[in-house]
Amino acid sequence: MSLHIYDTSTRAIREFVPVEAGRASIYLCGATVQAPPHIGHIRSGVNFDVLRRWLTRSGYDVTFCRNVTDIDDKIIRVAAEEGVPWFVVAERNQRAFTWAYDTLGCLPPTVEPRATGHVPEMITLMERLIARGHAYGSGGDVYFDVQSYADRYGALSNQKLDNMRAAADTDDESCKRDPRDFALWKGEKPGEPTWPTPWGPGRPGWHLECSAMATKYLGPTFDIHGGGIDLTFPHHENEIAQSQAAGDGFARYWMHNGMLKIGAEKMSKSLGNSLLIPEMVQKVRPVELRYYLAAPHYRSSIDYSEEALLEAAAAYQRIEGFVTRAAEVIHDVDADAPLPQAFVDALDDDLGTPQALAVVHEVVREGNVALSRGDKEAVARLLAETQNMLDVLGLDPRSPQWRGAGSDLSPVVDALVAVALEQRKAARERKDYAAADAIRDQLAAAGITVEDTPHGARWELSR
Repeated sequence: MSLHIYDTSTRAIREFVPVEAGRASIYLCGATVQAPPHIGHIRSGVNFDVLRRWLTRSGYDVTFCRNVTDIDDKIIRVAAEEGVPWFVVAERNQRAFTWAYDTLGCLPPTVEPRATGHVPEMITLMERLIARGHAYGSGGDVYFDVQSYADRYGALSNQKLDNMRAAADTDDESCKRDPRDFALWKGEKPGEPTWPTPWGPGRPGWHLECSAMATKYLGPTFDIHGGGIDLTFPHHENEIAQSQAAGDGFARYWMHNGMLKIGAEKMSKSLGNSLLIPEMVQKVRPVELRYYLAAPHYRSSIDYSEEALLEAAAAYQRIEGFVTRAAEVIHDVDADAPLPQAFVDALDDDLGTPQALAVVHEVVREGNVALSRGDKEAVARLLAETQNMLDVLGLDPRSPQWRGAGSDLSPVVDALVAVALEQRKAARERKDYAAADAIRDQLAAAGITVEDTPHGARWELSR
C-alpha cells in the first residue's frame, strides 16, 4: 500500500501521486504573528511535521514551505493598542512561534517566507488576474471578482456562491462590484504601512500573500497544501480562486487538521483560554506535549483537559522506560531495521497516528517481556523497531532533540553527574550509606533523579 490521504477538495481518500516522481512539495499556512502561539496553533506544526517525516522515510525528497503572515489587520490593531510599530509585534511573535516549533521537535522548514518580502510577486499575480478579467482596481484597492469565477468558487468548502455572505474585508462596500468580492490589495490608510503598486500605495490582503509565496517556492502546481480546518473558508477557498483564475494549477491535495478546543469552545485568545507553549512545557516535558498533539488523528478535534494531557505524558513515559532500559543492554541499535508492517500501513492510511502508536505500544510490551526473560536478541530487534518508529513520529527519547545533546552545558552536566555517581558508588561499596544518600539528595536538589538498576545507577533530569 502506498500513501493515501484525505483530500478536502474531493472529500475522499486519494492515493498520493506527486507532481514529480520521488519529490514531494508541501505548503503549510503558518503563523499570523499578532500573538504568541498556544497549543492549538502548534498542533498544525506537529501534524505536518509527522507528514513530512513520513514522506522522507518513504523515500521522497521533501520541500516544505511554511509561511509567516507578518502584515495583517490583527497585527496592525495590536500594534496600535500597544503604541509600537507593526513590525515590533510581528518580529516578537514570529520568534515566539519559532521557539515553540523548535521546542516541540518540529524540523525547520525548507523555506519560511514572510509576506512582506514578496510584494513584487503579489503585484505580478494581481496584474495577471486583471488581464484575465478576474480582478479590478477600485479607489486604490484591488478586488477579486467572484462572479468571474462563479462556476468554481466554493468547491473546496462545498458552498454555493448564492448562499455566501459579503466578504466584510473593507470599510466601504460601495467600491466593490459584488459584496462577496474579496480584497487582494488594500489601499493606503493613515498610520498603516504601505508598499508602492500600479494602483497606488497600500498593503496586501491575506489571501493574496499565500498564493504568491506558495507558487514562488513550489511552482505553479505543487503537491499538498495544509492548514487548520478553520482556514478552509474563506482563506483557502480564495487562494484556489485567485491562483487558478490566474492560470496556475496550484495544490493537488488539500489537507486540514482539526481544531483544539476547551469544552465546546474553539481555543482563542479572545476567550481567555489560550494555553501558551511556555506554560504548557511547565506542566509536561516538550516531548510529552508533542506526543499529546500527535497521538490523535490529525483530522480529529482535540478537547483539551489537563487530565488527558497527563495521561498522554504517562503513556509516553511507558515507551521511554522501555527504550531506556533496553539501551542499557543493547548499545548498538540497527537504524536500518525495517518498520513493522502494521505501522507502515497505519501511516499510509491517511497518516493514522493513533493506529501507528498502538503498534509502538504493542512492540514495547513485547520488549518488556523480552527484557524480563533476558532475551537479548529479541530486545535488540524490538528496541530497533521502537526507535525507528519513534524517529518517524519525532518522539525518540534518545534523539539529540530530547536528550539535550548539542547544548553548551550538556557535556559539563554529563561529566559532573558521572563523577557524583562514581563517588556514590564508592560510598555504597564501603557501606557508607549516609554519604551515598547525601549525594543522591544533592543531585535531586539540582534536578537530577538517580535510579539504581541491575546495570548500575541511571540518571535523568527530574520530570
